Amino acid sequence: MAWELLSVIGIIAFAVSGAIVAMEEEYDILGVYILGIVTAFGGGAIRNLLIGVPVSALWEQGAFFQIALASVTIVFLFPKLLLRHWKKWGNLSDAIGLAAFAIQGALYAVKMGHPLSAVVAAAVLTGSGGGIIRDLLAGRKPLVLKAEIYAVWAALGGLIVGLGWAGNAIGLYVLFLVLVACRICSYVFSWRLPNRSYHIDQ
Repeated sequence: MAWELLSVIGIIAFAVSGAIVAMEEEYDILGVYILGIVTAFGGGAIRNLLIGVPVSALWEQGAFFQIALASVTIVFLFPKLLLRHWKKWGNLSDAIGLAAFAIQGALYAVKMGHPLSAVVAAAVLTGSGGGIIRDLLAGRKPLVLKAEIYAVWAALGGLIVGLGWAGNAIGLYVLFLVLVACRICSYVFSWRLPNRSYHIDQ
């Protein structure tokens, strides 16, 4: 039940972020719903393709789809009311979603007996894949690849799960809290990975 609650928080956070981006780009109501749903479930769909789980398994999450649709509807109908609170709690909700989805993606891959590399990839794609798809559909550079450290925390979670260092429920919850704290710190203190720009002179 606890993991389901965390998943709900993550789905709401990702669905809302997708809807907000769509409205910022002035998409119509269909575009808002599509971007919201894709952001919430896109990472899981890519993960399923990667590790061999039928993509149709996503359609069995009827309750989660209803939650995502309701979240997008609230954003579309009451944008000012929600955004006032979203600026305060949005990053925390997003961090919770990232951590929960990354760990779940890693557990999926471990359960199917995949190697460590696939476990890490499943964690990254589940945790940040939806955001990447959202930004690409919105014509933006994916924020998870250029803003504060994001996907690295999902990879770290996948690595720890894949190595068996969080082999019980307590270990998984501790890992979850660590990932949430790391993501919040990277946002608050603007932690970034090293980067280098390169332009060819004409």
